[in-house]
Amino acid sequence: MTLADLGWNETFEAAFEPLRQQGLQPARLIRDNRITYGALLGDGEEREVVLGGKVYHDAATDAELPAVGDWVALELGGPDDETVIRARLPRQTCLSRRAPGHSAEEQVIVANVNVVLVVTEPGVDFNPRRLERYFAIIGRSGATPVVVVNKADLFSAAHSKEVVDAIRTLNPEAAVHLTSAETGRGLPAVRAYFKTGVSVALIGSSGVGKSALVNRLLGDEYQWTGEVNETTGKGRHTTSARELMVLRKGGILVDNPGIKEVQMWTDETTLREHFADIEALAGECKFFDCKHRSDTGCAIRASVEAGSLDPARYAGYMKLDTEIEKLRNSRKKRQMTIERRYKREGRKKVRNLSDRQDFEREIRPW
Repeated sequence: MTLADLGWNETFEAAFEPLRQQGLQPARLIRDNRITYGALLGDGEEREVVLGGKVYHDAATDAELPAVGDWVALELGGPDDETVIRARLPRQTCLSRRAPGHSAEEQVIVANVNVVLVVTEPGVDFNPRRLERYFAIIGRSGATPVVVVNKADLFSAAHSKEVVDAIRTLNPEAAVHLTSAETGRGLPAVRAYFKTGVSVALIGSSGVGKSALVNRLLGDEYQWTGEVNETTGKGRHTTSARELMVLRKGGILVDNPGIKEVQMWTDETTLREHFADIEALAGECKFFDCKHRSDTGCAIRASVEAGSLDPARYAGYMKLDTEIEKLRNSRKKRQMTIERRYKREGRKKVRNLSDRQDFEREIRPW
């Protein structure tokens, strides 16, 4: 194994050169154990590593801390010493979402992946609105989106084709593959994405067959899959931890736990790119500041009423736009809070320094 097999390239090499001169070693994070990380060195050695204090304190947010897929600089420890992360290299891509709940924090799903495979199925999991969200966060990440419609063996060909066509309509730039982990259908097309040095992430809901796909792609039962719950249609045993794996035949796979909610962490530009048809209509609205709800002369509403725009797609666009606005306001509020805290701490430091200087003058008047 070499660094190139792990996704190393000239850009990472240039960024790492100053760190190499300090005697540090490059490695890629393959696992987050909460307290420690699993890291893979260029020679294939795996080490358990800890986060250096400076890296932790220099991170303004949790999203700036190392995550699975990141390249880091390690200070290698001996048999009785810890191996420490001394720096994180700049990311080339970053797939993230807003942290679940009411947080305004960014949560990194995986860093430095080239392709994101969104796994769904033609049944109850197929949700165009959720896919729109996936396309939005993948678009912002810089990775290439691909959709895998799995479990084709459980549905009619006509129904599966209808689902595939609907996805292609949502995002004509995304490749869509109909597969069956059970029969092997469509797997050669998916395997084609796995090339030496190329990182591919699998994301999707629980129960869509991600672990079964991983088993087939790896060629053995690396992931444990169990029977499917007859009531919910979900797999009883699914991936419980995010992990990066180097495939024997080349390529890098990052398997992720099932995602229950896709909270937006994106911006207006990405939203416009993925709803270009609706944005074009917005340019025809009577008023520049049209909110596209009950405003007079709204071209988007007129298109919905005329039947030329899918009401569900319009509703999805409006919901995402509202979430992005709320997220932007939350970011501003959080930034203001941080700035106030820094100012308060700065004033406190000045006060403490002044008090200390006064004290020193009192005990050493000369």
